[in-house]
Amino acid sequence: MGRMRFTVSAHDDTRKLIVLAVDDEPNGLDMLTERLENNQHVARVFKALDASDALRLFSHDDPELVARRAMGRPTVDAVFADIDMPGLSGMEMSRVITAMTPSPVLVFVTGHAEEAVNAFDLGAVDYVLKPFQQDRLDRAVSRVREKLTAAAAPPPGPGQGEPVKNDDEVIPVELAGTTKLIPRSSVRWVEAQGDYARLFTTEGSHLVRIPLAQLEERWEKAGFVRIHRSFLVALPLITELRMGQGGYQVVIGNEEKVLPVSRRHTRALKDRLVGSGRGG
Repeated sequence: MGRMRFTVSAHDDTRKLIVLAVDDEPNGLDMLTERLENNQHVARVFKALDASDALRLFSHDDPELVARRAMGRPTVDAVFADIDMPGLSGMEMSRVITAMTPSPVLVFVTGHAEEAVNAFDLGAVDYVLKPFQQDRLDRAVSRVREKLTAAAAPPPGPGQGEPVKNDDEVIPVELAGTTKLIPRSSVRWVEAQGDYARLFTTEGSHLVRIPLAQLEERWEKAGFVRIHRSFLVALPLITELRMGQGGYQVVIGNEEKVLPVSRRHTRALKDRLVGSGRGG
């Protein structure tokens, strides 16, 4: 296995997590491992000093890992990986891992904030910036457990309706040198600003480097609808569609915001509103 090695914490509850920590800096790897082992929900931590060693773990003959694969479970529950590594990068490694069936949950632990958007595009549940404290990594472990719980939930039986959605995406936003995670569910509407988009939430607005067209594609199934070349709106928050002086407009909430609707988007918006049982 080359340089890859593993440690076993004192936790012995088989319901707890088996995770893989990947960092090419030995001190960073030791700190990441220590923080993971300090978490009460982590039972075992494998360590790898580069992406190639990490990928070898997925064919390792460790009895516990072999048993997990035999039961159709991922080799490990989660991978906590640095991004900037020599050779095969953490991002490239993660593309290989996400193609596995089943695949572990991804968390990126890095000193570089600029890769956050790409990380979430890969389906990562969290993005932890170095240097991090124990409580910050504990929150990342909680996100992993929530993701695993949602994935393990049984499908609804006859007559139980649609399953409850537990896949609320988070968007990383840079604020004064720190990364804040904005849940998609808190976004009320989005305005295009060139190659950027401004997210309007209940707490204010946040500028992110994501084109509006990309958010439209990603969030369509979550109930967001394009009403104008410059605006994307959460459909459930539209309380009125009305004719204004310059054309149709939508009202968000209790006159919280009035936004224009372009002619090309009017018919599709009306169809979506009628389809959701809300005329206007």
